[in-house]
Amino acid sequence: MEHLNPAEIPRFASLGVIPSMQGVHCTPDGPYVLARLGPARAAESAYVWRKLMATGAVVANGTDAPVEDVNPIPSFYASVTRKMKNGEVFYGDQKMTRQEALRSCTLNGAFAAFEERTKGSLAAGKLADITVWSQDLLRVPDDEILTTRAVYTIIGGKVVYGAQAAPSK
Repeated sequence: MEHLNPAEIPRFASLGVIPSMQGVHCTPDGPYVLARLGPARAAESAYVWRKLMATGAVVANGTDAPVEDVNPIPSFYASVTRKMKNGEVFYGDQKMTRQEALRSCTLNGAFAAFEERTKGSLAAGKLADITVWSQDLLRVPDDEILTTRAVYTIIGGKVVYGAQAAPSK
């Protein structure tokens, strides 16, 4: 779901198609996309998150593990910066805001799995599987996002990773 026919972009929302677009693929693929598609085609159709969201499509995002590392921070970083290893930004007009990126990895992911009534956000009656991060992902400077680490992971009300994690059995 990285390169789309531009004519198909408006159809996603109207047909209820949920694009699952892992941000973590955008930045390492950027140089290859430009070389293979050229700048004009890449600009109109490669990793076009903003264009899809503008039509009302719900974009889900994730890590694509085991293809990529299970850590969601690199995908979040790529989604909000689109910064490639060489420091260039790959079509920055398609960046997600931090709120959009967070939602794409949480509630939108649950929506894509038809589980939004029980997962994806914190609300009474929903499962409270939570990761507590070392930094506020909505406020930390871009260049510090990748230094964010999981402090605690809570599943089913029990700390399974962190200072108070239950001992391994």
